Amino acid sequence: MPRQGTPAAAGFGRKVGSGVGWVRDRAAGGVTALRARRAETPAASRPRSGTQPSALRALPLALGMFTIAPLPASRTGREELDGGLGGWALRWLPVVGALLALLAWAGSLVFWRGHGGGATFVGAMVWIGLMALLTRGLHLDGLADVADGLGSRRSPEEALSIMRRSDVGPFGVAAVAGALLLQLGGVLTLMGAASRMQGLVLLLTVAATGRLAALDAARPTVPPARPGGFGALVAGTATATARAVAVAVTLVAGTLLLAATAVTFAQALWLPFAVLVGLAAGRAMSWHAVRRLDGVTGDVFGAAIEVTTTATLLALAAVVAWGGLLP
Repeated sequence: MPRQGTPAAAGFGRKVGSGVGWVRDRAAGGVTALRARRAETPAASRPRSGTQPSALRALPLALGMFTIAPLPASRTGREELDGGLGGWALRWLPVVGALLALLAWAGSLVFWRGHGGGATFVGAMVWIGLMALLTRGLHLDGLADVADGLGSRRSPEEALSIMRRSDVGPFGVAAVAGALLLQLGGVLTLMGAASRMQGLVLLLTVAATGRLAALDAARPTVPPARPGGFGALVAGTATATARAVAVAVTLVAGTLLLAATAVTFAQALWLPFAVLVGLAAGRAMSWHAVRRLDGVTGDVFGAAIEVTTTATLLALAAVVAWGGLLP
């Protein structure tokens, strides 16, 4: 190695510095290229980095992202979400929805004595209002944005631009108002016919079913509509097995719990019917949104949840009205 201070040493230093700079430039270029390839690659075909994230770690993330719970969801890095944790958080959504429905049911008991006793109209309004409050209106906001975007009848790019705006247009107002009114009618019908425990089981199932629609919209065949946002992180992460297990658990648990509340098993079997009707409505909505937007966004997930929740409540109300579900 040349001695320090000699011309040979100076030349050697220039060569080393040049080599280090070349390596640094190559590394930076590689990272840039990797980021570009990840942005262009659909989530369904994107390899997951590192080990599989823990499902338990995703539960507080789901609570922090989808509820008003003061949990540090914002501290989770985008790389960690992209590595699979976001997909696990999405799988917790039905459980989170059921937990919120339980809290909202508890809040409505002040006005509801069961079987139509008490101020059931106020109780139904309280349940719906608490569900919106506990979720920060997140899913209703998604419904409004999707309604404005799809109602514009613009190109996918223009529709997505409309959905990103902070203001709400006439389509969004109409969609949210219509959904809330229909949900109010559905919950009021259930509160007028069910006991407190029957109402609890039905409302838990309704809330969980609505969140199943988000899992369905994240099936591997559906790409993200744009590279950024929560939709791009979780699109394609819900495998067929995960979706089937979530639906099966909801159907079986809801039916068995309802059958344990002085309802015959034959009557309780109407609950899976209502769940499947709601899921079909959510699939139709997400299919239409994907067809128009060329993929899904976080707003599409929220809209699918609200549409499915509304359709499930209406199906249950229809069955109750015809005397098929409750004695």
